[in-house]
Amino acid sequence: MPSRANLSRPGTLRREIAALAARMMAEDGISDFGFAKRKAARQLGVSETEASLPNNAEIEAELRAWQALYQDEEQAERVHEMRRTAVEVMRLLDEFRPYLTGGALDGTAGRYTEVEIELYPESTKEVEIFFLNENLAYEHREPRRGAPNAPEAILVFDWDHVPVRLSLYDANAERSARRSDVRARLPAVEAMLRAGEPPAE
Repeated sequence: MPSRANLSRPGTLRREIAALAARMMAEDGISDFGFAKRKAARQLGVSETEASLPNNAEIEAELRAWQALYQDEEQAERVHEMRRTAVEVMRLLDEFRPYLTGGALDGTAGRYTEVEIELYPESTKEVEIFFLNENLAYEHREPRRGAPNAPEAILVFDWDHVPVRLSLYDANAERSARRSDVRARLPAVEAMLRAGEPPAE
């Protein structure tokens, strides 16, 4: 671990926090950028008020560099497998207007990453009834209440041993989705899977 003396310069400190947060995301399966950078800052003995924390883009750049160095072949295979899973699940759930988001879409998915899919059904109950009718086992998780843009419900399940996380939003929220988040409909994900390339957005 770097000494506090080596972390005295703000730029160096931001890079060290970003690098440690990226390693945690790659090795420990942390998917939340905010949680990863706060945990990294604490491990480096730095309070959030001592320096500005790195932004998500800085952490993502470190994550890509870390994966290229330590998980290159494994990570590429994982992303391909997750995109294949996403296509299958999105085809199954097409009536609920699915969008792929997260690491499977942007190419940063690691060995513990879930396939993250957003759904915009007329009612969250419709999705659960669909799962029951298809005899698909799932776990219902409570979304973080009070969080901005929180989904109405979260369903998680395994699809051929790949973890999938469905975030269910009100149908009207589809048009007012977070502009900062990259997301893709099924045709775009199918094209990425065929090309084996990250999204262009």
